[in-house]
Amino acid sequence: MTTTLPRPTAAPATASTLAEPVISMVDVGVTYPNGKVALADVSVAIAPGEYVFLVGASGAGKTTFIRLLIRDQLPTSGRVVVAGKDLLKLRRGQVPKLRRRIGIVFQDFRLLPNKTAYENVAFALEVTGASSATVRRRVPQLLNLVGLHEHDHHLPTQLSGGEQQRVAIARALVHDPAILIADEPTGNLDPVTSWEIIQLLIQINELGTTVLMATHNQEIVNAMRRRVLALEHGTLVRDEAGAAYEREY
Repeated sequence: MTTTLPRPTAAPATASTLAEPVISMVDVGVTYPNGKVALADVSVAIAPGEYVFLVGASGAGKTTFIRLLIRDQLPTSGRVVVAGKDLLKLRRGQVPKLRRRIGIVFQDFRLLPNKTAYENVAFALEVTGASSATVRRRVPQLLNLVGLHEHDHHLPTQLSGGEQQRVAIARALVHDPAILIADEPTGNLDPVTSWEIIQLLIQINELGTTVLMATHNQEIVNAMRRRVLALEHGTLVRDEAGAAYEREY
């Protein structure tokens, strides 16, 4: 049986086109050593505060697009600027600082299995040298934001899939990132839980964080009616505001 997702309130106005893009790609191409073209001549600018869907079939180039943004991949050609940093000019030692400006959430949660919800979020702060006082202040704030303040001492195996994804989102927000990348965040969740996660991402976006969500979930994209970037065989074939998953004629 198909579950119908409730339609959210109207999307907020897109950030001013005069604002400096938080993500900019200009004529970006990526060709792997085996000759496979992963991206070709992609140009896109995402303003602060936007909620953008990245769609396309498997192999369309979504993973490469995301890897470029976190500087896990360098372009073969073109220019990528993220949070004001030209990634081709960024020294290796500056990459960790850049990545603190970008939160990432994955389909498979990637929580540390032997750590509680609190410890999973705290660990993301501790590895960057945050003080104990910062950890004690920040972690409860984030668990409260994602609605898990009563589950802070639960291990991942004691949490539902949706609750695990909420922990992952809290962990992604520890450094108050300018950008939250959600890579198929509802891929392992049922339709009702998926919508709860989307509502949380909407809330985070409304607090000012730019959200880029890669997804195959047509129902969510069609209900949301936000900006859609569609990739096909490495080419950006559509960049459309207020759009559905597929082009409407």
